[in-house]
Amino acid sequence: MKIFVVTKKTGLACLLILLIMFSFIYIGRNEIMAVSGAKRELPIYNVQKAENDKIVALSFDAAWGNEDTGKLIEIMNKYNVKTTFFVVGGWVDKFPESVKQLSDAGHEIMNHSDTHPHMTQISVEKMKEEVENCSEKIKKITGVKPNLFRAPYGDYDNKVITTLRDIGYYTIQWDVDSLDWKDLSASEICDRVLKRVKPGSIVLFHNAALHTPEALPTIIETLQKDGYKIVPVSELILKDNYTIDNAGMQEPLDAKEGSEKTETKETFLPILQRG
Repeated sequence: MKIFVVTKKTGLACLLILLIMFSFIYIGRNEIMAVSGAKRELPIYNVQKAENDKIVALSFDAAWGNEDTGKLIEIMNKYNVKTTFFVVGGWVDKFPESVKQLSDAGHEIMNHSDTHPHMTQISVEKMKEEVENCSEKIKKITGVKPNLFRAPYGDYDNKVITTLRDIGYYTIQWDVDSLDWKDLSASEICDRVLKRVKPGSIVLFHNAALHTPEALPTIIETLQKDGYKIVPVSELILKDNYTIDNAGMQEPLDAKEGSEKTETKETFLPILQRG
């Protein structure tokens, strides 16, 4: 049998090792708590509405082409529907007449950046430059400066949300994705949208998707027959006295009356796509 004799020297060494181990455990635990306790900033995916408050917003991203913008305007005029177009500054440069046509038809023209970068990969100053350059181009044509922003590719993080908020923009995502940019058939687009839409939804389309003009009349007719009112995004969202839950749903503060809002510690991953 081996006998270990603990001397003063070895005892101090063991104590030192234990102290170092506990220090690492304590520091690591605090770092984990700090990360998990950090507030996750989210854009507005949809708005809390009662089941009988049937209001929904249709939105279009315009970044790549302009094949169907005129057709989309005709369709929405037919059904007396107003929507929101999130446009890239480069698209405004190429198609200023379409921007004016959309605005004259009563549709909102909002900000989708100037050059369509991944906003999470650029500096705060570059973010501001991207947004303000696009807004100036839109304002020059429409006379109205946008106050809504949609991140290219749906790519955002805390820095993106807080930077845009600081310069006066609401960051808008979506909770119903038509996936029209994948060239789905008209029936597939209709099926995806109509199965997922609910009061307070924000639906995502694209202005140059192959089958969107074919799908849109059926979607609008079905929504209207079901009692939905279709409005631009700015008429759907709350402008103040609201909070956003861990799924990106905007809620009025009075809905939390009598109880303190509990901040979620979950991480909500962005949906990366073409838009």
